[in-house]
Amino acid sequence: MVGSLLGTEVRRIEDPELLRGRGTFVANHHVDGVLHVGFARSPVAHALIRSIDLTAAAAAPGIVAAYAAADLELPIPPPFLVLNPLCERPPLATDRVRFAGEPVAALVGETAAAVADALELVDVDYEPLPVAADPERALEPDAPQQFPELGSNVAGGERDPLGAGVLDGADVVVRARLENQRVAVVPMEGNAIIAIPGGAEREFDITVYLSTQMPHGARDGIAATFGWAPERIRVIAPHVGGGFGGKGGVTSEHAAVIAIARRLGRPARWIETRSENMQAMPHGRAQVQFAELGLKRDGTISGLRCRVIGDCGAYAGFGGLLAIATTRMMAQGVYRIPAISYDSVAALTNTTPVGAFRGAGRPEAAAMLERLIDIAAAELDRDPVELRRQNFLAPEDFPHTTVVGTNYDSGDYDLPLTEALRLADYDGLRAEQARRIEAGEHLLLGIGVSTYVEITGGGDGEYAEVEVHDDGRATIKVGTSSHGQGHATSFAMIVADALGIPMESIDFVQSDTAVVPRGEGTGGSRSLQLGGSAVREASEQVLRRAKELAASRLEAAVEDIEPTGEGLGVAGVPTARVSWPELARAAAERDGALAEHADFRPGGATFPFGAHVSVVEVDTETGFVRPLRHVAVDDCGRVLNPLIVRGQQHGGVVQGMAQALWEQVTFDADGNPETATLTDYAIPSAADVPALEVSGTETPSPLNPLGAKGIGEAATIGSTPAVQNAVVDALKHLGVRHIDMPATPQRVWQAIQEGGSGTPWREPPAVFETLPVRGGGRPREADQAVV
Repeated sequence: MVGSLLGTEVRRIEDPELLRGRGTFVANHHVDGVLHVGFARSPVAHALIRSIDLTAAAAAPGIVAAYAAADLELPIPPPFLVLNPLCERPPLATDRVRFAGEPVAALVGETAAAVADALELVDVDYEPLPVAADPERALEPDAPQQFPELGSNVAGGERDPLGAGVLDGADVVVRARLENQRVAVVPMEGNAIIAIPGGAEREFDITVYLSTQMPHGARDGIAATFGWAPERIRVIAPHVGGGFGGKGGVTSEHAAVIAIARRLGRPARWIETRSENMQAMPHGRAQVQFAELGLKRDGTISGLRCRVIGDCGAYAGFGGLLAIATTRMMAQGVYRIPAISYDSVAALTNTTPVGAFRGAGRPEAAAMLERLIDIAAAELDRDPVELRRQNFLAPEDFPHTTVVGTNYDSGDYDLPLTEALRLADYDGLRAEQARRIEAGEHLLLGIGVSTYVEITGGGDGEYAEVEVHDDGRATIKVGTSSHGQGHATSFAMIVADALGIPMESIDFVQSDTAVVPRGEGTGGSRSLQLGGSAVREASEQVLRRAKELAASRLEAAVEDIEPTGEGLGVAGVPTARVSWPELARAAAERDGALAEHADFRPGGATFPFGAHVSVVEVDTETGFVRPLRHVAVDDCGRVLNPLIVRGQQHGGVVQGMAQALWEQVTFDADGNPETATLTDYAIPSAADVPALEVSGTETPSPLNPLGAKGIGEAATIGSTPAVQNAVVDALKHLGVRHIDMPATPQRVWQAIQEGGSGTPWREPPAVFETLPVRGGGRPREADQAVV
């Protein structure tokens, strides 16, 4: 019997190709006769388009064609998710532009340089309109409106009937206005597409090379956009240089490039520049949260009231919906909270549209709740660790349905917290913190703790196929789409475990809709628990067929057949064996290839959880924050490969830390982007981040055969509030109760100057009182006119 690889550290088999520079991305994929597409983008955030003159641009050297919206008559691509169908986004702006960077025209040329030069010649007559760049300002009754026909900048929203009543009976109520700031996705590779036209006489009407997380979703989006049959469309995702939620659908630019290729009958490509990426790829987070937590004097939580604004940006797509749906879904976190009132509104602003970014609604919920817990601990003069422990849901509470209806599968929230505190030497850190304060040092120590739970494994299911060939090799085909997560390694480990075939003899196929018939792609930390479970089911089906073939050949009982590495044999009889090539040939002779597929459908979403401890040093003379240590203990259910899990933890912690300390997308009052390049937008380098101390606990999920939960986003969710809490913790003896993210030196220094006089609260906009009541109720008649 072959030993199991599962649970052991196995080096990633997909890395050597990339490390040796042999990877193929869209940008370096060669296609003969390809045309280059570029987009003229609006320099203003809000304006009517009076005219577009492409005459000079079209006549420029090397230019093949120039198109405005009226020339292409492009259909509107379906957004990833729809919040409000009245706020559709045209692929090229028609009568008005709604954010700086919105494409208004497309130029096509023989070279990228020719297109770049000709874009300077596009002449657009803009009539500027008033701008609403701030989501709170956009909700005021007199704010400039994005869609006048809508009557306001409210794209959607709901409120709970409980309202302030949820805090009745509380001895102490702590409240804060919290800003979960807008951040950029910043993948290493921006959007990129090559569209190759086909036709009725060819296998496909269009072949598209696309930098995407979800090839099959992109195929279906293209089909819906242009009215084509999905089977006539081929989408291939080669290597993808990062996604983080930003590459989940068909963008306006994608639709334009495909239409241009079809119209001109030549391949066309568009490779997004970094400045385009910063302005046009949907941003993440972008919530303003007005949160109130009620507690008894002994520290028991009695109720939570949330009023949350989600900034949609210029169009009502994915982003604003996160505040209404996902953040609410996770608002209870890891705590026993008997009553929750959650109101949310999605605001339209003259800014880049907001979409998904690593965690997509869950980090926002954790940051809100974990800040409230720390504020409450300071108010009650309690250690923040003990206050958390007092209010944890207990292991015996699972499976557990929260107040807002979320069904947690399994959890033991004190388990990772205990381990994180041990690794960090929490008591020793508190002693050092007290020593520095007592000595009057200006470099203060802050210790931040966060505990979190998140949701992973979305979608209807996932597809996989496993085939053993007559040369003894095996091939895995999956509907997920790896862009750095280590799928080739993880799925090969599952097949090797089931069949005994060495990993080096297993080939991996993904991200080509002509070869893999279906799949939901990669996002929401779903791949191992869904794709991996499908691979396991397909492997087990192959093994069952192979055992029957081997039993027949070896004249043994099926139950006595077991994998040997090179094939199958009879348990306890070393000489009674049959090789995988023989089995594959026997299968082909009997009833076809030795291949099976599976469509795994889960029993529900899973809920990873964990605890993080952040240690920072704050200079009270300058406000500068230096992260010293970060301990992350994340529980993602059963761990298949600890090496891959640690890699995801490292990446997640750095992105979460970056939001807490450095990253923020900003616009001026006129909607002009102030952080449109990496000169202005602060992402950390390796020199800014301390060595990370990551570990894990294992609480298996009962909802899939692997017992797995997601890990791709977990550490981002846990790290951000831990770092933010650490910064405030360093200064709490000075009366500081809150500092918004990012905790820049300016903000920290200002908080030190204000001390206890600073307040983290102001009343939320009045629009919350006008929202429809969740469950079908309506707002008071007097308020309906405001909406």
